[in-house]
Amino acid sequence: MCILLLTFGSGAGMADSERDHDRARQALEAGEVLPLRTILERVERQHPGQVIDVELEREHEDKGSPERWVYKIKLLRSGGALAKLKVDARTGAIIGKRERSGPEHEREQLDQPRSGSVGGGS
Repeated sequence: MCILLLTFGSGAGMADSERDHDRARQALEAGEVLPLRTILERVERQHPGQVIDVELEREHEDKGSPERWVYKIKLLRSGGALAKLKVDARTGAIIGKRERSGPEHEREQLDQPRSGSVGGGS
């Protein structure tokens, strides 16, 4: 029974992945999205770092608007900072950015003296 579940479960995941890949390829061929290489070259100029993950998704900007293609890119920046960029796949414009400090930056914050008293108080 477990073997059947694993077999069919992974088959369903592969089918979804294949369908997503086909949709993305069709969008590229139809000119709805820029090639990933073009997007990554633009991102590298503004946000240098090592690309660790890329996803191409359809999403709504808000309820009334039509869907649009968006590249979601995760970058590892110098010092270990993680940046997550959202890029409009049609224009290449960065439409969202979040960045978390890396371990080096967090360590600097912890080593700095804090203001106020440290011990138990009143």
